[in-house]
Amino acid sequence: MTFMEKLNSAMRRNNSLVCVGLDPAMNKLPACLQGKADAIYEFNCRLVDATKDYVCAYKPQAAYYAGQDCDEALKASIEYIKTNAPEVPVILDVKRGDIGSTAEWYAKEAFDRYGADAVTVNAYMGLDAVKPFLDYADKGVIILCRTSNPHSGDLQNLVADGKPLYVHVAELVRDKWNYNRNAALVVGATYPDELRELRGICPDLTFLVPGVGAQGGDVEKVVKFGCTADKLGIVVNSSRGIIYASNGDDFAEAAGLAAKKLRDEINSFR
Repeated sequence: MTFMEKLNSAMRRNNSLVCVGLDPAMNKLPACLQGKADAIYEFNCRLVDATKDYVCAYKPQAAYYAGQDCDEALKASIEYIKTNAPEVPVILDVKRGDIGSTAEWYAKEAFDRYGADAVTVNAYMGLDAVKPFLDYADKGVIILCRTSNPHSGDLQNLVADGKPLYVHVAELVRDKWNYNRNAALVVGATYPDELRELRGICPDLTFLVPGVGAQGGDVEKVVKFGCTADKLGIVVNSSRGIIYASNGDDFAEAAGLAAKKLRDEINSFR
């Protein structure tokens, strides 16, 4: 099963467009886990157990693990998902983008070392930087397009040949880079007008949509502007709003309730 098939299956199985970002910071973990050698791994496992019926994907951000010397916790967490929630795909958020020979090793890292189903990449260096990922036909490649951060427009809004850079990225993916039908776009919830514009440009591509929850993206606009004609097509990521729903012993239960609440809110607008 390809990533896109697995993702669409999970969306339908759990009636969900929610992605949980597994971005644990050691200093934010509940007191009941503080001081444990495997605290991050246990945190993730309990979150997965509590949320797996309400999500269509998980998205660990690799920097949280590398920066805390917890690479093995990342690998183990992905393995736990594959064993205990095998129908839910894993998107490894690394935003890689380098020359071809280096990109080949980054692709091996994501897909062979960590076993991720999909990866985020940066298209700034062109096809050289993304082709080694795209060549894994059964894996997903989610390309930064119009991102949710406040200063994304510094470059993404620059106009070339009469169109903003983010539109050029979307058209490249739509027309040339999606040769294995495994490409998707990152489009932030914090820019709903651009989300609507990009859905018009790319009516069938899947969008990973960060920026709801802590970043303040409007859920109703995300659904109405972002969904494809079949009311699928968007993977709505929430990290802090779910994984830190409680800092007490009930953190996993609270995360499950937060994931279900977001799923139901999204579905109310579908």
